[in-house]
Amino acid sequence: MTTGIQDTKHLLAGQDVGDYVAACTTPPGQAVTGLIARAGELGDEAGMMATAAQATLLTMLARLVPARLAVDIGTFTGLSALALAEGVGAGGRVVTCDVSDRWLPLAREHWEKAGVADRIDFRLGAAGRTLAGFEPGSVDLVFVDADKMSYPRYHALAVPLLRPGGLLVADNVLLDGWVVDPSRADTPAQRRCAETLRAFNAALAADERLDAVMLPLADGLTIARKR
Repeated sequence: MTTGIQDTKHLLAGQDVGDYVAACTTPPGQAVTGLIARAGELGDEAGMMATAAQATLLTMLARLVPARLAVDIGTFTGLSALALAEGVGAGGRVVTCDVSDRWLPLAREHWEKAGVADRIDFRLGAAGRTLAGFEPGSVDLVFVDADKMSYPRYHALAVPLLRPGGLLVADNVLLDGWVVDPSRADTPAQRRCAETLRAFNAALAADERLDAVMLPLADGLTIARKR
């Protein structure tokens, strides 16, 4: 993965930096902020949710591509699907999938509030089954925020579906920094997860079909554009 170019500008972002970044980012709409507030009441599980800045970025990316069909792997409370739906605009479509529909009522409530429910198609079941339903080159954007051990499989399945210029966006690629040295992870399971994500990150960077950049946003976000 190394380029031979030394990057000496590293930022260790604490809560104060995170707050500053949020303050300097265009805030999402009321539906997004309301969903973030409601999901924040879930306790530890709320940590699985994307941040407000990530939601703003997803909406922006969908508009820039521009995306008419986006696939959201890992629905949870519906935040990323909502952000993407705002980005694809009227007439666009977001297919979001999850192995659980536990939080679907919460998600749908806020999709309705945002006026984008008609753009979102929820699929219950494995992401591989959802991805298999698309034709190669038919998808504009794929956002991955689900089972980390399955990221290599999502990479293999998603890239052929993207049209040239389409985006593969992956969350949690830094995994609390453990990807730098998986041996520092707290448990064997976390170590295996860090090793898997480290391999995924290397594969994305080496994939000749993609141009990729990793951003130290939240827990790490990679944006890869299909050539």
